Amino acid sequence: MLFKKNKISNISSDILKKINKKDRVKRYFFLIVGCFLLAFAFNVFFSPNNLVTGGVSGIAIVVKNALGIPTFEFILVAYVLLLVVSFFLLGFKTTKYSLIGSILYPIFVYLTENMASYIQFDVDNLLLVAIFGALINGIGSGLTFKYGFSTGGSDIICQIISKYFKISIGNSIKIFNTIIILGSGFFIAPSGTLYAWENVMYAIIIVYIVGLLNDKVLLGVSNSKSFYVITESETAIKKFLINELGRGVTVLEGRGGYTGDRKKVIMCVIPTKEYFLAKQGILEIDKDAIVLINDVYQSAGIE
Repeated sequence: MLFKKNKISNISSDILKKINKKDRVKRYFFLIVGCFLLAFAFNVFFSPNNLVTGGVSGIAIVVKNALGIPTFEFILVAYVLLLVVSFFLLGFKTTKYSLIGSILYPIFVYLTENMASYIQFDVDNLLLVAIFGALINGIGSGLTFKYGFSTGGSDIICQIISKYFKISIGNSIKIFNTIIILGSGFFIAPSGTLYAWENVMYAIIIVYIVGLLNDKVLLGVSNSKSFYVITESETAIKKFLINELGRGVTVLEGRGGYTGDRKKVIMCVIPTKEYFLAKQGILEIDKDAIVLINDVYQSAGIE
């Protein structure tokens, strides 16, 4: 049994090594592009307008307002310290995926620090600034994650929270960034006011757009839909999908979880432009059919 486990572990390790070696130049190129875009968005859109969107960079804006410490200096020190903490609490295996990003991002923050003096926006139209900053930031973070890297910083903090407090990574990110965004309103409030409501609301918009862009860059735009159909009219629906729409189908074996009855499940991938025809055609044949529809991000040979 021990030999079998070791063999499986070695196979998994070999697969990870192959993945890490594959398209290495391309992956590092897009990591560099991603880190540059993140730093550019931070220095040109977010920092000059006190838009705190969470993470270590968000804390840097708060610290700049509260204590006057330059954002680059805070980010550099924080990233180095977090790498050390990650090594001891998460181990080298986890830390190595954040190492390069944790070095590149502070460097690009330093190199793009003065860009805001050359690229200036009308602060009266802060919504436009927030949207374009979010678009650039979302593309940058999406490229970084897509090619298997992390920029470190708050990612390390959230991994530590997840490991020691038994909270999922997703929830730890939400909790951590929510605390930073909501708390920042007290430190960046305009003179004479208690809380910067407007900046916090813009920050929430940015976080939402960045999340959407992350998914689009990671997964791509869905041009197809997968249909899973449970029906009593299996033959008629198969003929409709094959003969009328010209699509291939796969029939899966299914069994009811409650009744235990065996059922056929028809699976078919349909281009999004034919979504309406496919759905209405299936329901026209069997109005009681159960139709489950999901986005498909990679589907060769169906256009």
